[in-house]
Amino acid sequence: MMQDESGRTFIRAAMKAPYLERDEEHRLAVRWKQDNDQHALHRMAVSHMRLVISMAVKYRHFGLPTSDLIQEGHVGLLEAAARFDPDRDVRFSTYATWWIRASMQDYILRNWSIVRGGTSSAQKALFFNLRRLRARLATGSETLTKEMLYHQVSMALGVSEADVAMMDSRLSAPDSSLNAPLADDSGSAERMDFLISEEPLPDEVVGDTIDVERRAVWLKAALSALNARELTIIEERRLSDDGATLEALGEKLGISKERVRQIEVRAMEKLKTALVEQNPEFLAA
Repeated sequence: MMQDESGRTFIRAAMKAPYLERDEEHRLAVRWKQDNDQHALHRMAVSHMRLVISMAVKYRHFGLPTSDLIQEGHVGLLEAAARFDPDRDVRFSTYATWWIRASMQDYILRNWSIVRGGTSSAQKALFFNLRRLRARLATGSETLTKEMLYHQVSMALGVSEADVAMMDSRLSAPDSSLNAPLADDSGSAERMDFLISEEPLPDEVVGDTIDVERRAVWLKAALSALNARELTIIEERRLSDDGATLEALGEKLGISKERVRQIEVRAMEKLKTALVEQNPEFLAA
């Protein structure tokens, strides 16, 4: 970041830099584009720094240092120089304006608040134009309610009224720390204390996931100890979401429901034995 004195010196030098005539600007752009002439790039950049400074001043009401905005605008200016086609009938200042503004706006959106705002073109337009439109509508002859104001702004910028309301609340109040006490007393509760989630902690979620995966592997290995009929009964009785009835399985397998029950009991015993023999830690789990 530029220090105050050095920043003022830089601004004074930039404002004194001579303008470029169209022909000279074209020659410098061609030298930079075709020969990568760094001196030509420097001449182009210096002669357009007053454009960067004037645009930075327009964004000073967002509370960020003007020197930082100038630096970001300079980045946009260099980006414009890298993309500029001197063969097009366009002055470099006209082409560079978009890149300078975009660079400054991105910087403002990144740093204006700890809460990241929308990055779509509509959201950017809402962020940078809401104050201006709100002031313009408020000075009209018609008395507008907040709902009417949000509706007119949403129509003008092509965003939803909910987005307008949310952006208005962000622009109307500063960020608040969750660790700030609710009262002046330093021992007072913090806002964070009232944001208790009912969801399990991340380490609990990970632990449960690992346990489930491990038990699934154990079960798959143990199921290999069952014969085909036992496996069918266990899968349809114990591992199916619906859980087939003894009667239904008896009809399917051509045996009585009591026989199905007996086979199920025996299969469960075999499963338990296989689980313990293959994985001694199963009992601890």
